[in-house]
Amino acid sequence: MEKLHMIGTGTALSTKYYNTCYIIANKEGYLLEDGGSGNGILKRFKQMNLDWNRLHNVFVTHAHTDHVLGIIWVIRYVAYLMVEKDYWGELNIYCHQELKDIIETICKMLIRPAEAEMIGKRIHFHIVGDGNVRNVLGYEMTFFDIHSKKMKQFGFTMKLRNEKTLTCLGDEPYHLVNKKYVENADWLLAEAFCLYEDKEIYWPYRYHHSTVRDACELAETLHVKNLILYHTEDYEERKEKFIREGRKYFSGNILVPEDMEVINLDESF
Repeated sequence: MEKLHMIGTGTALSTKYYNTCYIIANKEGYLLEDGGSGNGILKRFKQMNLDWNRLHNVFVTHAHTDHVLGIIWVIRYVAYLMVEKDYWGELNIYCHQELKDIIETICKMLIRPAEAEMIGKRIHFHIVGDGNVRNVLGYEMTFFDIHSKKMKQFGFTMKLRNEKTLTCLGDEPYHLVNKKYVENADWLLAEAFCLYEDKEIYWPYRYHHSTVRDACELAETLHVKNLILYHTEDYEERKEKFIREGRKYFSGNILVPEDMEVINLDESF
């Protein structure tokens, strides 16, 4: 069984939600995508009963603080477990070259030498480029440059064990050059900063983000089956409001997960 564990679903400045990051889990283990902005990820692992010894693969999209700082804590904690002989195997981190340099520099500056020494020994970076294919957790993952206007960022697409496709667009709007990775996706993870009706409150386009309407119109145009909306501003009754607006523009299934919600990727809608 394959599941998506939504560790966090909020934007950088959200106070209601932890920053966007999640785990794809199968019987072999976990793939963590991003880490949020701090050591809150350690608390979330505990709250969600996630096993650190099942985590051997990490993908980091980009270097914004709400995505990368939690990765520093992941590396520190796993390295601590390695030193204490409480972690089996190795940790593999997939990211682009500039991001690898940033993460490695921060770790070597700020974490204990005994833990930093695990980098290169049992903690390994794997550099990805546009269109590169890697075997990760038994999946053939294709990484692609999202063509960010702010900072170099990568998304990915992969085929699940049930032959369904799952694609992650990162936390910025879709770029037309990536159509082949998104079209006809069974599952699409897309950011939705706010409701379209609130665009004059949250100014999503100023920060190069999408509204619920934008994400849903994209999913409809590209024949997506299941759309997962995340990376949002703080909202009361967010799930109900986002789905209500989204249904005006998208005929498929819309999911607006809460923090710590688990999505069964084997389900059909």
